[in-house]
Parts: sequence; structure tokens; C-alpha cells
Amino acid sequence: MVLEDFATATDPYRRELLAHCYRMLGSLHDAEDLVQETYLRAWRAYDRFEGRSSLRTWLYKIATTACLTALENRKRRPLPTGLGGPSEMPGDELVERPEIPWLEPIPDSALVDDPTDPASVVSARETTRLAFVAALQHLPARQRAVLLLREVFRWKAAEVAEVLGTSTAAVNSILQRARAQLAEVRPSQDDRPAPLTTAQQQLLDRYVAAFEAKDISAIVQLFTAEAIWEMPPFTTWVRGPEQIGRLIELNCPAGPDDMRLLATRANGQAAFGVYLRGADGVFRPFQLQVLELEGDAVGHAVVFFDLSLFPAFGLPATYPEPRD
Repeated sequence: MVLEDFATATDPYRRELLAHCYRMLGSLHDAEDLVQETYLRAWRAYDRFEGRSSLRTWLYKIATTACLTALENRKRRPLPTGLGGPSEMPGDELVERPEIPWLEPIPDSALVDDPTDPASVVSARETTRLAFVAALQHLPARQRAVLLLREVFRWKAAEVAEVLGTSTAAVNSILQRARAQLAEVRPSQDDRPAPLTTAQQQLLDRYVAAFEAKDISAIVQLFTAEAIWEMPPFTTWVRGPEQIGRLIELNCPAGPDDMRLLATRANGQAAFGVYLRGADGVFRPFQLQVLELEGDAVGHAVVFFDLSLFPAFGLPATYPEPRD
């Protein structure tokens, strides 16, 4: 079987395999590496593929096995909220922990081939939302794999048992434990994404205006009473709009008109690439904010300072100059 035939047959599954590896690993960069590993393994074994299962199922088996091998010597990828309680003193010096393998976001553009197809968009987004992927990180690797294959992809227990080299009874037992553990850490609100309402789009417009002006009083009004703001690789996180406002006021180096926001989408959620004005007047990447909306307010903001994410999201290296 020639390479062209292999590519034609397998390329349609690349995006969904990336989403699967991302759910398993919690890292866009690691997931991209594992998809490459999956395709390399599949190419080497393609002449032995007998068609007893679908090509899609065969590729998922290879990808899952590759992820389980990769996870043997890796720690879980947390968010700051998974490491301890909120800070009561948002003005304190921020504690940075770059050695921790933090959870990463994934761009919506990487999840589906056709962003205009509502069914495929909803299916991909609802199982890649940050809160869900963060909850998965609390599960051991085999529990993670069983839960995803059984409940996201609806595989039969016997099919999962074949991948893991175990019995159907063992798979059912693993799934039961995974469900119980996930129930303790999974957010209680409905994870199913929905199109933005007019009120939510207006909220995002106000969000951009408030942050670009660094208007703290306006920023405070954007959040729910129990809203959370966290910022990997910093372990500090805060709860409540007043605490969020204080944290931004005291620790954000930007002044009024020193930030610009570009809209994007991450994990099925509204997101912004934030640019900070330099001494030369040029706006350069500063942070990537991923927002969880609750009604017409922001309930959770995860702010990523990993600037290598900007190219992955198709965000430019500098904020675009306004056209005349």
C-alpha cells in the first residue's frame, strides 16, 4: 500500500485523533506529537491491517496505546485551582512554578474540519472544555482512557478490553471507579456548549473595552459573585469579582490603553489573545484568556502566559496596526 493511499484513507481522522490525544494528555503540544506518533505506527503496520474493525477504530486503538505509553512517566497537568485554595491577598507577590506541566488550551479550529457544522462542533467542544479536561487529569491514565472510549466514543466494553489487554469485567470496574472519581471534581454546571446570546456577545464587547482601558470598576462588574481567575504558571488564584479586580489592579503591568485584545475560541469557549504595549509602542503577545460564561457574566477565566500558544491559535506576532 503506497503512502498516497495511506494518507487518503487516514487523513480525515487527524483532527478527531488530535482531540482524543488532547483529552488524554491535557496538552496541545503533546497531543500533536502523539498524533504524529500514531500515524507513524499506523503507516508501519498498514500492510497488516485486515479490516476486522473500521479504520477509524484501528487508529483510535493505536492512538490510545501511544497515549498510555506516554503517560507512564508523566505527571498530571493541573490548573492552579487543582493545587490549593484561593488567595486572600491578591496584592501579594505572584508565585511562579514553571516546572509544573500545566494544562494547556486547544484552539477550536483544531477540533473540527467544518466549523459551520453545528453537530460536529457541539460534539467536539462539549468534551474538550477546560473544566472537563482538567477534571480528567485527576484520573489515572487507564481510567481516563476507559472513560473516554466508553462514554465519549461509545465503544463496547469488549472493544476497550482489547485495547487495554484486559477483561470486559475489568473494564467495567475501571469505568465505575472513573465515574465515581470524576463526579467528585467535575463542575456541576451543564458543560454542553451553546451559541452566544446577544447579551453574551455584548458582555464580551464590554470585556474588551474594560480591559483595554484597564477600568477596574468596569472589570469587576463583568464577573459572577463566585467567579474564579487563575493564571498558570502562577499558583495564585482568586475567587470573587472584587478579588479579581484587586489582582489585576495590583499585579498587571499594563496601564490604561496598554492592552489590546483579539478574539479567538479555545476549548469551545470564548477566548482572547491579549497584547501588551512595549516601550517602542508595539503591542506584543502577553497572555491568552479563556472564559467560561455563566448567563450574561463571566464565571471563570483561565489566563495562560505560555506565548508559544499564540501561533497555535493563529494569532499574529504583533497586534495588527489599524488601517487608515
